[in-house]
Amino acid sequence: MNEDLKVNGSRPPRDYLDAGAAVNVSAAVSSQGPVVEPEPELVVNPWDIVLCTSGTLISCENAIVVLIIFHNPSLRAPMFLLIGSLALADLLAGIGLIINFVFAYLLQSEATKLVTIGLIVASFSASVCSLLAITVDRYLSLYYALTYHSERTVTFTYVMLVMLWGTSICLGLLPVLGWNCLRDESTCSVVRPLTKNNAAILSISFLFMFAFMLQLYIQICKIVMRHAHQIALQHHFLATSHYVTTRKGVSTLAIILGTFAACWMPFTLYSLIADYTYPSIYTYATLLPATYNSIINPVIYAFRNQEIQKALCLICCGCIPSSLSQRARSPSDV
Repeated sequence: MNEDLKVNGSRPPRDYLDAGAAVNVSAAVSSQGPVVEPEPELVVNPWDIVLCTSGTLISCENAIVVLIIFHNPSLRAPMFLLIGSLALADLLAGIGLIINFVFAYLLQSEATKLVTIGLIVASFSASVCSLLAITVDRYLSLYYALTYHSERTVTFTYVMLVMLWGTSICLGLLPVLGWNCLRDESTCSVVRPLTKNNAAILSISFLFMFAFMLQLYIQICKIVMRHAHQIALQHHFLATSHYVTTRKGVSTLAIILGTFAACWMPFTLYSLIADYTYPSIYTYATLLPATYNSIINPVIYAFRNQEIQKALCLICCGCIPSSLSQRARSPSDV
């Protein structure tokens, strides 16, 4: 008992030591000057870098297409107007991805989030609607082959452009006008600050548009195959060449529709079943392929067109290659 008392009495309590050490440390620090807390390091998400890179590539590609169509008065046919609308929509989508990266790390505020997401929603909506308009134009140009190229066609094209851009702009304004989840995080979708209901409406609308495009492309394939069969019956010696041409046209349509579905379907289905509680990596992994569709669109719809190829050669080389100038001035495949 006594030994215990001596041991306990020979050393101060632990609390007293900790308090004394704290006093000494605070005195030493105060003697050296005010405490300066280190600024937190800016950590950049690699997925955001990839999206920004995709946006840069999208902007460069589609800016070329927009400039070519805008500076060539000969490219004013309905088909080129719709291709120009698609390129403009993808250009704005690329710019939106770049602005989103800049605002996310440099100018963080609720206003910038709403403006950025509004621009991205409007531009991608216009891109998808432009693809649908191009599909409608191709179907009508085949179904009404003799009467489609007229003044009414141009008017109809302008009406489609006004409708698709008006609808897309209205969709982009919804987050700015209050249809967002900034005040109630529980209503957020996988893309903040869009609400779960807004994302669901956009996804369901996309599925309906995809189903409509699929139906139109099936009808286009039937028309092309029927025309090829009629020509082959009239010219038996051309049967093989027409079969090859028809097969190429059908393959092209399958590539167009398959690419569109592969790019947009993952994000569409994911946004229907997921919400803000899901890991963000899933959102990035499904959203990134959707941006690739805007990278592929200029290759499929613009750069394969002979008229745009000629205009691009004029801009780049100042002359038209003889092999290119001897080609027929006709629209692209199917």
